[in-house]
Formats: sequence, structure tokens, C-alpha cells
Amino acid sequence: MTKNARIKLMIVDPHPVVRAGIRFFVQDHIDYAIVAEAVSGQDAIRIARQTEINIMLIEIALNDRNGMDVIKQIKREFPDIALIVFSSHREDQYAIRALKAGASGFLSKQCDPDELLSAINQVASGLKFISPELAQEMANNLNNEHANEPHKLLSDREYQTMMMIASGKSVSDIARELSLSVKTISEYRARILIKMKLRHNAELTHYAIKNELVE
Repeated sequence: MTKNARIKLMIVDPHPVVRAGIRFFVQDHIDYAIVAEAVSGQDAIRIARQTEINIMLIEIALNDRNGMDVIKQIKREFPDIALIVFSSHREDQYAIRALKAGASGFLSKQCDPDELLSAINQVASGLKFISPELAQEMANNLNNEHANEPHKLLSDREYQTMMMIASGKSVSDIARELSLSVKTISEYRARILIKMKLRHNAELTHYAIKNELVE
């Protein structure tokens, strides 16, 4: 770690191997210093209040809070911190939502290390970072008849719940994973079905598969 590094990084990811991998790839870069790490959304917010950070690399699949909510809170409290989502989620599912929430970039964990370094440099210079594939998709959607698909009407939490239901998880499973009550998840499910004009989980799952939201 370079003490006087120009770019101070924070890693937010629940998996030690991911944090270690990022450290390995950036540790020899003279402009970077990893000044903090967090395993949860609450940890990230607490540490950001105590530490000078320029860029936060954040996984949106966190154990305690919805990653989108964490991004929004970080941007409210610390507008100068740039966030790069570095996620296991598919880019076509979450990148646009992350950017709308306030992120400056989105990277899949399948990316090459050089792409991660390029994203950090680009975001550090005040620019947004998206992959060429996402840029093409966004361009295609400008005049795409599918741009107003029903699932795009969902809030971030509703979308997350929908994806978990479509993956075969029960309401109680989802409640446990998201640390929410069964009643709350049931309310999300009801709102999802109303917004998407579906009748039950089977139709929701069929919709998700048909639109290639799940495999």
C-alpha cells in the first residue's frame, strides 16, 4: 500500500477471497491505496463516516441490506465518494439500476483485472464506466419497444424479490436471506404481481425465464 496514494479505495464485499483478490491486483499500483474494507452495508456506511475514501468498490449482494439502498445512502451522505459496483450479478440485470441509484460504474466479477484497473482510473477522473456491451444495450433500448417492460416498473427491492421468487425461493427463504419479515416479503410479492399484472408465482417465473432474467 502506498501511503500517499492519489486514489483511496474501500472494498465492500462479504467474501474474503474477493477482497483478497482485489488487494492482490491493485497493491502494486502506486496511485491506489486500499484504506478500508467492509463485509456489510452497515459496516460500509460506518467506516465511510470515519475514513477518507475516494472510490468504493461494492458488491450489491450484501447480507444485511439491499446494495442499491446502501449506494443511495452513501451518495446522500458522501456525494464525493464514487461507487463502482463489482458484482456477481449479471450486468444486464442490475447495471442500469445501479447507475440510476448513484453508482459511477458497474463491473462483473468475470472481468479481466485490467478492466478493473481501467474502471478505477476512469471513475477517479470523474467519468462513468460501463462496458462496451452495456453501452450497446443502452443504445439499443433508446428506441426499443421493450424499454417499458413490466419488470422495469419495480422498485429495487421489489426487483430483487422478484428475481429470488423466480429462482424458486419461498417467501420465508427470501425473508431470512434479506433479514426482513415474512409479512414484508409477502407485501412485496403482492405489489410485484399487481404491477406486472400477473396472478401467481408460476406466471412470474415464466415471465422471468421468457425475458431471460433467470436461466
